[in-house]
Amino acid sequence: MKERKWDLLALASIPLIMTLGNSMLLPILPQISKELGISAFQVSMLITVYGLMAIVMIPIAGYLSDRFGRKKVILPSLIIAAIGGAVCVVAAWFMKGVSAYWVILAGRLLQGIGAAGAFPIVIPFVGDLFKEEEDVSKSLGIIETSNTFGKVLSPILGAYLGIWLWFAPFIAIPILCLISFFLVLFLVRKPEAKDEPEKQEIRAFLAGIVSVLRKKGRWLYAIFAIGGICMFVTFGVQFYLSEMLETKYKMHGATKGFVLAIPLALLCLSSYGTGKIIGQNKTLMKWLGFGGMVLLTAAMICAGFNKGIYFLVGFMGLGCVGIGIVLPCMDALITEGIEKENSGTITALYSSMRFIGVALGPPVVSLLLSSGHWVLFALMATVGAIGGLLTLFAVTPSKGGKGEPGVKDTEKIIPPIWPKRVRQTSAMSLDGKKGYP
Repeated sequence: MKERKWDLLALASIPLIMTLGNSMLLPILPQISKELGISAFQVSMLITVYGLMAIVMIPIAGYLSDRFGRKKVILPSLIIAAIGGAVCVVAAWFMKGVSAYWVILAGRLLQGIGAAGAFPIVIPFVGDLFKEEEDVSKSLGIIETSNTFGKVLSPILGAYLGIWLWFAPFIAIPILCLISFFLVLFLVRKPEAKDEPEKQEIRAFLAGIVSVLRKKGRWLYAIFAIGGICMFVTFGVQFYLSEMLETKYKMHGATKGFVLAIPLALLCLSSYGTGKIIGQNKTLMKWLGFGGMVLLTAAMICAGFNKGIYFLVGFMGLGCVGIGIVLPCMDALITEGIEKENSGTITALYSSMRFIGVALGPPVVSLLLSSGHWVLFALMATVGAIGGLLTLFAVTPSKGGKGEPGVKDTEKIIPPIWPKRVRQTSAMSLDGKKGYP
């Protein structure tokens, strides 16, 4: 793992920058609305269009990365994201009102396309770079921590930049994307030829994906749902906390940003710690994931009983600790449980589900604000409990040593169109009885 530390550093810059590129805007949305003279709904579309484009484009980017290589997809995607940010800057600087808004919206659309081809591809790329599954798990913990650190930093950085200039966060985006571009270009080396996935034609590729989903569907769909639930709760409670700080506690600017960052900082720390300890033990991943969902559910139930600021931030932070435990486990299970030929597309589908959670959280919470504090947190506790049940019953590691079954079952499920040189430990990460459930 030490020999790939610079590769990992460069790849870890991508989720950090992509998260900043979206979440930095959250604390300055009211400023943007005032400067451009647009409604709250219109300004919210600057976040929504980014997520929607990512949801649509992520599976396409996943296939392209499987077909042509991870780095060949990531580098152009970072350039597209930088161009999208530059379009936003030009519109904000030289245009006014609604006209500027529509051009900024187009720039955000480009950013969403770029984000789709950058961060989701990092997860299978890590699986390609490292041979040992323990190194893969630790590295994915670092990637997830980088993503979460971006969430922690974004409300603070966005608030401070907004004090200086209302569109300063837009200026930061292309600069950060170019920094990441050059880091990946010069520091990330290609995996050794023998470890690279074999290229497939589209018909063989699609047949392989269908076969993967048919034979491994139960645990894959469960992990997809768990990832979406974690993001739904994360962004939902952050939206609620932001509204409470603004309307009830009259917190604004940097102070508000620091308070919003507290639960996310706990998520970041727990994500990093989990990535360090799970290693290649898939049974441990399953039970840590289940424990994290139980902790999240309990925290949401407790948060529903009191609106006090310390009580609320404390239990939201506890829930974020649970999410920080869950995400690295799900990342590792899905990365190490899919053959390299299809890992880009499968992890892209997983990333799409996470983006769906991001997109649904704030609007669902906004609709429930009038229904009462307890109703909102009862919903969060319910979806957390669903995630816990999925982890308990649908994610089923084998009972062999460290969750790794033998080779025989692996060969039963690999279709003839796939090469036989697939790494066995990667192909057999999950197994309830015989083969994948």
